[in-house]
Amino acid sequence: MGQKIKVFFDEETATLTYIVYDEKSKDAVIIDPVLNFGLSSSEISYHSIEKIVEFIKKHELKVHYALETHAHADHLTGSAELKKIIPGLKIGIGKNITSIQEFFSKVFNFKDFNTDGVQFDILLTEEENLQAGSLDIKTFFTPGHTPACSSYLIGDKLFTGDTLFMPDFGTGRCDFPKGSAKELYKSVKEKLYLLPDETKVFTGHDYRPGGRDLRYESTIGEQKQNNIQLNKNTTEKEFIKFRETRDKSLKAPRLLLQSLQVNIDAGYLPKAEDNKTIYLKMPLTIKESKQWK
Repeated sequence: MGQKIKVFFDEETATLTYIVYDEKSKDAVIIDPVLNFGLSSSEISYHSIEKIVEFIKKHELKVHYALETHAHADHLTGSAELKKIIPGLKIGIGKNITSIQEFFSKVFNFKDFNTDGVQFDILLTEEENLQAGSLDIKTFFTPGHTPACSSYLIGDKLFTGDTLFMPDFGTGRCDFPKGSAKELYKSVKEKLYLLPDETKVFTGHDYRPGGRDLRYESTIGEQKQNNIQLNKNTTEKEFIKFRETRDKSLKAPRLLLQSLQVNIDAGYLPKAEDNKTIYLKMPLTIKESKQWK
């Protein structure tokens, strides 16, 4: 179809970032960039962004958008930092991000936080394709992992974020606030699996089950045939039972609280306080001890 893809893998969070570009026109978009965050040191670093910028400069790409598949709970997005560096870059996300903003602004008690998506440059819909120069981008709303997940179709290449992983790993979890195994089943079966079998699928994470080598590309046909959690023969009842049972056994992502308060704000870090230090908020849950009653 004329598009090329450059893949970046962040080992720390098992996240895949993609640059999709037209080699002739140099038009490009970035999907799910990572801003590196050290949990123990509480330190922001830029090595993932630096690799992206280096590639863009080397190939003289004109990057129109940084697109988010959802508000990630396992890494901070690098979109806002890239916007500072790349002239003309805009940040895009599905319009249902507002429901995530409404929920988590209350979790973090953000008093003056706008929950209308204004932090993002463009809120995407399913009704209108996005043009990035010569690149035509179709948005599919694929809720389930979160209510605001989107998948992006560029030519014959589908970027699924956390909706579909590689066939040997399955799908994203559905136990986050407003997540739904039923909705994820419908997103995959009634939208993604209706695409042509030869459509290429690029996943948002690869956790390399069994210690295998990194993999990130499959096809809709392979997913329908071989996805271990949700293939063409999986019933809705089977999937919901499996997904809800499995999700109860999973721990929360390591960077859940750090990531979401930044990512609902399009990746912009909080403003430094009067001591020139930036702070993230950490809500605490205190469980009472029966012995102390």
